[in-house]
Amino acid sequence: MDGGSTEGPARGRAPLFRLRGLLPLGAAAGACLCLSGALDLVHHHERIVHRDHRAKVAAEKVAAAKAPAGKVRGESRYVVGVRRTGTALVVRDIGTGKDVGVPVAAPPGQRFQRIASGGDGSYVVAAASAGKVAFQRLRLDGKGRPTSLAPIPGVAISAAARPGADMAVNRGDGRIAYAVPASGGARLAVLDPKAGGTKAWTARGAGRITSLSWAGPTLSFVWTPGAGKAAQVRTLDTLGAAAGSLKASKVVLRLPEGGPAVLSPDGATVFAGVPAASAATVRAYSVSTGKPTKDVWSRPLEGGLTRLDAGRANGHLLVSAADGRLYVPGAPAAVPAADLSDAAW
Repeated sequence: MDGGSTEGPARGRAPLFRLRGLLPLGAAAGACLCLSGALDLVHHHERIVHRDHRAKVAAEKVAAAKAPAGKVRGESRYVVGVRRTGTALVVRDIGTGKDVGVPVAAPPGQRFQRIASGGDGSYVVAAASAGKVAFQRLRLDGKGRPTSLAPIPGVAISAAARPGADMAVNRGDGRIAYAVPASGGARLAVLDPKAGGTKAWTARGAGRITSLSWAGPTLSFVWTPGAGKAAQVRTLDTLGAAAGSLKASKVVLRLPEGGPAVLSPDGATVFAGVPAASAATVRAYSVSTGKPTKDVWSRPLEGGLTRLDAGRANGHLLVSAADGRLYVPGAPAAVPAADLSDAAW
């Protein structure tokens, strides 16, 4: 009996052997489950991060949409333009492109010509009459509506109402620079509403002066000598230079392709419109080296740029384009301006 059967003990050990063989497999399965759980945790975390990022971007868009319309980096949210007929001034919201308030009519016998920021929230307007250009100050209320238009006393210049005049106001001391084509050349005058008096410089020949801008007491302008000659950005020390000839000014940049150009408020940079076949660019140039430093604004645009208006800080620009629109880098949309001959902010 004892020696004839071995099946009992064999059956008793088999489950143990199978259990021992399953232990490593169970450990592996557990490890896989742990790894799978870890991967799920990582993916879940990534989804949360991605969701939070999308929420942050959406919140920023909502905040931007709720910001005051047309408010651009500390500049005015309005532009004031001169109607092409010269008969009225209009205020336009940068954000909406819509007019604010009612147009301001020109005084009897006068036609509005140019406009520039007065530096204190007001706007200075050149108004031409027979043989004379006088200057007036426009003020707006907090909602952009015109509140008053008053003459600036003691400031006027004898000049014919010719096309091609240009103007800029020194935002620090209020002096008015006014350039106009004159008989046999061009004339540049600086008028001082506070102290009184006028200081003038002239240039002979067929050249013309455009794109006036200020950097402290330094006045910048684009001088175009004549057909076939490169335009020049020149600067003039209006306090130190003796009145008389514009030869007192100096060249800081040559513009072979022409175009508008203005000096930055700190006097270190020239912003120039660079024409191209189907695009327009505003490029920054170093005054000290004459070399380009960066492109501050660019967009597909037929016809190029017609005017630049410098803001309070470097790189803040109002761009007038040949497509009849005004562009403010950072503003949500272009401002329609086909009915305007000049604009300021």
